[in-house]
Amino acid sequence: MTADFLASTKKQFAYYKLLGEQALAQVPDDQLNWQPNAASNSLAAIVKHLWGNMLSRWTDFLTTDGEKPWRYREAEFDNDLRTRATVLEKWEAGWQCLFRALDGLTVADLGRVVYIRHQGHTVAEAINRQLAHYPYHVGQMVFLARLVAGDAWQSLSIPRGASATYNADKFAQPPHQAHFTDELLGGAPL
Repeated sequence: MTADFLASTKKQFAYYKLLGEQALAQVPDDQLNWQPNAASNSLAAIVKHLWGNMLSRWTDFLTTDGEKPWRYREAEFDNDLRTRATVLEKWEAGWQCLFRALDGLTVADLGRVVYIRHQGHTVAEAINRQLAHYPYHVGQMVFLARLVAGDAWQSLSIPRGASATYNADKFAQPPHQAHFTDELLGGAPL
């Protein structure tokens, strides 16, 4: 594993943070707690769960178990975040905790063992675990936001009917190494 892994990981997480923010921005304040049915989570509840998970996993990441004794996971699914400001505050606090932890890592840390619920993971495995978990929930957020926005939805990807134009633009460029998020996040190629 190299520094490229850490840089790529940060860009991947930043990309999913951006997708979540773009989805939330398309939902009216009074719809942040909307649920398609009683068994589903609202956007606000998903944000609260991500916040709780991020704080638990990334606080003292290298030195304490990722499932903190102060975490109450069940309450993360309560639909009780009532304002956009509160939802965005939790969203930002969770992501900042994650990015602070990632910024403190070195290539030498990637092989170290950390624990989540007493199960050992290398740091690289723990990062990949969360890199699968968070996009899963961000995808749920995008789907819910799209349902709420209806015909007003603005695509967060290549809009329908635009694939040929998008691909033509990409293939008009010479082959080069870049991270797929560089254009969106303004980052330099790896």
